[in-house]
Amino acid sequence: MLAGSGVRVLRAVHAVGWHRIRIACAVAYFGLLAFWFVAEGVPTDRKQLSYLVVIGLAISCLGRGWRRLLWVVIDWLPFTLVLMFYDSSRALADTMGMPLHEQDIEQAERWLFGGVDPSVWLQAHLYTPLHVHWYDALATLIYTSHFVVTPVLAAVLWLRQRQLWLRYISRVIVLSFAGLATYILFPEAPPWLAARDGYLPPIARLSARGWEYVHAGFAHRLLVAGQNGGSNPVAAMPSLHFGFSLLAALFVAGLLRSRWRLLLYIYPLLMGLTLVYTGEHYVLDLIFGGLYAGGVHLALIRSERWWQERRLRRTAIGPMDTATELTPAG
Repeated sequence: MLAGSGVRVLRAVHAVGWHRIRIACAVAYFGLLAFWFVAEGVPTDRKQLSYLVVIGLAISCLGRGWRRLLWVVIDWLPFTLVLMFYDSSRALADTMGMPLHEQDIEQAERWLFGGVDPSVWLQAHLYTPLHVHWYDALATLIYTSHFVVTPVLAAVLWLRQRQLWLRYISRVIVLSFAGLATYILFPEAPPWLAARDGYLPPIARLSARGWEYVHAGFAHRLLVAGQNGGSNPVAAMPSLHFGFSLLAALFVAGLLRSRWRLLLYIYPLLMGLTLVYTGEHYVLDLIFGGLYAGGVHLALIRSERWWQERRLRRTAIGPMDTATELTPAG
């Protein structure tokens, strides 16, 4: 009975075709995902996002053998564990006893802009306490995209070419831990916290506020809960929100040849403006976030080139050594 059922299932699968089955499962999966995001908001927990990515990649493996599905687990499980360790370490970075930087960084920001604090200036001109503007919604979407762009881009690269995925993931991990080391050695209060402590005029934390514009109060509460529950409020220098957006633009632009690739840099520019307007970061945080991202990207490009040249030299020298050994002396 069971054997007959199995044969009928296999015949049905072959009749429909694995390609159509993958498409149907993907449509159903992304439909459920869209419904969840609308009903509950975009998740900011890295573990949840990793699970979602792995499920999506598993769908792409249907009908392609267990080996490909095993590669999904082998590739993504260690990466997820490393970033989960980063998240837990980041949340503990403010307990290491280093002095908190508030007034000094605020004074440096004012000096840089001729006595004007950009977050205070932007909120004075754009923020209306009793009215949510369309650009508040745009700012919230851009801010929230930070939690989605890196795992989604990694998934796309994995599907396209595993070697590209490895190159991008190595940059994500190095940048994450470079930021973590700085958070431990240089804990810094963001503008909204410095204002609360009296070092700046009042600054509202606006990063989640835009969800109210689309009547998604639940998403607002979810994002605020994530900010208050799992994040380190004094991990502002460097801004990895800006750093990861720039890293994504740099990496993808490096894969393209069209002049339109320059449009990719609009994303980090909008992210930077969003972070300053919403009170999440100083411009100085963005500058260092950009330097970290650019530095990691360039350093790994050089490392990859050195490793490739080393492999080519080994390949070229190997046959010559073999020929020398086989040639009789004299």
